[in-house]
Amino acid sequence: MIPVVSRSEWRARERRREHLFQIVSALVVLLAITTLVVLLTKILLEGYARLNPQFFTSFPSRRAEQAGILPALVGSAYLLLLTAAIAIPIGVGAAIYLEEFAKHNWFTRLIEINITNLAGVPSVIYGLLGLQVFVRTLAMDRSLLAGACTMALLALPVIITAAREGLRVVPKSLRDGSLALGATQWQTVRHTVLPVAVPSVLTGVILSLSRVVGETAPLLVVGAVVYIGTLPESVFSKFTVLPVQVYNWTTRPQHAFQENAAGGIIVLLALLLTLNAVAIYMRNHFQKRLPI
Repeated sequence: MIPVVSRSEWRARERRREHLFQIVSALVVLLAITTLVVLLTKILLEGYARLNPQFFTSFPSRRAEQAGILPALVGSAYLLLLTAAIAIPIGVGAAIYLEEFAKHNWFTRLIEINITNLAGVPSVIYGLLGLQVFVRTLAMDRSLLAGACTMALLALPVIITAAREGLRVVPKSLRDGSLALGATQWQTVRHTVLPVAVPSVLTGVILSLSRVVGETAPLLVVGAVVYIGTLPESVFSKFTVLPVQVYNWTTRPQHAFQENAAGGIIVLLALLLTLNAVAIYMRNHFQKRLPI
């Protein structure tokens, strides 16, 4: 016979399960936060002493105390700007076309599925693709332009997805009102839809660029130099970036290079936190100016 459980006993059992689940969830979160705090504390203690003007203005050196991150810092800035110049127009344009102009049929659905899948592809695969397409086929060599094109491919799925989500939340009544007043579809998108979608678009753009700043594997495959003594002079110059420089220092056995790597990680974390803070600020700023 199946035992009969009263409603009060059933509720008490469910409460115990809920409390147990909350305790387990809190312990998991606490473990993750504790691990993060320990790692950050270790990095700060090791790398804080290296954060001086000489560290930011010097070139890499075989002597750890004389080594700096100037080429890596400049290379990261150039790569970020060039990647943004390539990825943002293509990504936002693709999102506008797919959401506002393209017919919803099997072909567009196939494109949407591929964009979604590309967002989950390991970054090293983009590096292999960039090596074959940009470095070898298009003969860009192992240059800053080849690296930027590769990282633009990495950023495009996130930018397209975020821009499309931003366009979808725009009320249909705004589109209908603009079209009713005689505006063309492109004028409606440009003057009515895009201003409302700007917060979501900017958030996706900046977060995708944050990922670009912290990536190492694709750039190592494409050919970012681990040791360079000059600054990039053009988009066809050889380059290095901060994650690659940190990776190079971590492979050295001397403890002084480990301190340099910790200092580079602090700078990289500060850059990533700054980009994320800018994304939050710009989203909130433009949301306050929305007409709806």
